[in-house]
Amino acid sequence: MKEKEISSEFEDDFALFREAVGSVQQIKQDTVQFKRQSVRFQGNIVEEQSRQHVAEFYFSDDYIPDIDTHATINYVREGADRFLAKQLRRGDIAPELILDLHGLNKESAKHELAALIHACKRHHYYCACIVHGIGERVLKHKVPQYLVQHPDVLAMHQAPLEYGGKGAVLILIDLPEQTLGNMTRK
Repeated sequence: MKEKEISSEFEDDFALFREAVGSVQQIKQDTVQFKRQSVRFQGNIVEEQSRQHVAEFYFSDDYIPDIDTHATINYVREGADRFLAKQLRRGDIAPELILDLHGLNKESAKHELAALIHACKRHHYYCACIVHGIGERVLKHKVPQYLVQHPDVLAMHQAPLEYGGKGAVLILIDLPEQTLGNMTRK
């Protein structure tokens, strides 16, 4: 085919198309531009970071509490109900957050524990599970010693098998009374 024949075929096709479409009006394209929300500095970010740094202060390697980390881990803060440890042992209280410390060293574990407790307080989570594993038993012995030092840890007990058994600890966080009252009504 020659070029003239090809161009006449296209013109015929366009004519057929125009005839089939009929009297159609061209749509005016309106463009929508989404505005980016400007990010403003939030003063509470600095406040949260300072709270987290304060929480990290409580975890000392020098302090050795009077708990046996070689047996079943069991701790209830002085003045709290001893029944809390039994509830944790039986699995009556399910953890709302789970922290896995596998592969971390002691210093990283301290930061993660502080962040976990801070997140529990912030989101009003009463129970959390900390999976430290068994391995060389460094974190298995240190994690309970760190947790006993924190003023917001109400109780802890070795986790039931479904949450990690000997390689995990369940903790209860001390929340304000108003929050606990709302949780029991649900």
